[in-house]
Amino acid sequence: MGPLAGFKVVEFAGVGPGPMAAMLIADLGATVLRIDRAKPVELGRPRPLKYNLPLRNRHSIALDLKNPDAVRFALSLVAKADALIEGFRPGAMERLGLGPDECLKMNPRLIYGRMTGWGQDGPLAKTAGHDINYIALAGALNAIGRRDQPPSIPLNFVGDFGGGALYLAFGIMAAVYEAQRSGKGQVVDAAIVDGVASMMVNYCGLTAAGLTSPRGTGPTDSGSHFYDSYQCADGKWVSVGAIEKRFYEQLLSILGLDPVTLPDQWDREGWPTMKQRLAEIFSTKTQAEWCALLEGTDACFAPVLEVGDLMQHPHLKARKTYIKVDDVVQPAPAPRFSRSRPEQPRPPQPAGAVPCEVALEGWLDSAAINVAKDAKLI
Repeated sequence: MGPLAGFKVVEFAGVGPGPMAAMLIADLGATVLRIDRAKPVELGRPRPLKYNLPLRNRHSIALDLKNPDAVRFALSLVAKADALIEGFRPGAMERLGLGPDECLKMNPRLIYGRMTGWGQDGPLAKTAGHDINYIALAGALNAIGRRDQPPSIPLNFVGDFGGGALYLAFGIMAAVYEAQRSGKGQVVDAAIVDGVASMMVNYCGLTAAGLTSPRGTGPTDSGSHFYDSYQCADGKWVSVGAIEKRFYEQLLSILGLDPVTLPDQWDREGWPTMKQRLAEIFSTKTQAEWCALLEGTDACFAPVLEVGDLMQHPHLKARKTYIKVDDVVQPAPAPRFSRSRPEQPRPPQPAGAVPCEVALEGWLDSAAINVAKDAKLI
């Protein structure tokens, strides 16, 4: 049983960061009930359900929210929930009759979590967008990439999952803590653009201090030789991040380089030459050979692994960081707890995969479930 056992969440089906936030909460033991659309619509990249891993660890039911009776049924579930997660455009839930006013009237202690890209207000609030747009506006995209190259797209890790899902999950739990004292619920407006801006705090401080450089020219953004990735003889890659002097000296020693014959580590004029030198050295051995030489040292080294290699790496294997569920490699729940340890995740399930009585156990009594079934709401 994870630390959130007994915590109940109603999740209205969405895409990207909303489901990811619900997964993070469900992974830690919460009971999350996902309300899917009665008629499937395109949500994100199409794939078989078993591979849509952010949907793991919860039961689903399908409701036609254009039906007023189905909306009333959804409100009966909200009345039993500690939190709600929705990721529609601003105003959509209100038009369905499921906005914060209606839900908080039904359940005054409810934490109403709203996940959007731009936020609930502002000039862009009701316009479409995706991860790349949000991180662009928040300043993150411009900072990522190599010198004289376009900004690099960090998949959707920085926006959807970093600035979105993690901030929504954190915001919900913070609001739950406050509700334990006040007895009152509230709305959590989790906008990806706000979350990414929050993650920019250190970079903004460095910029204000005059310590940042144009993209791809700084010490930790691929500008330096001691913080970069290099290709090996077998076409695979390794990473080094030897910023501190003692770590850098150990890296040079293992690579067979004498610091006395080299430019100073922080001499930027020497970085291009040193980068070429390290690239040539790393190209002489395979990734496995470099792992044998550098792993376990303080040279700040790690191989650049592909998903197919993750479960075989000794460190990840020892910690069971990646696991197999339904023959699909995926990350184990995180973080870890000394007592209330989460169970192994359950694979994603379609709406109706289990009987209504099972999906709604702990939410409604059998009489209410039978009424909904007789009315063909579920």
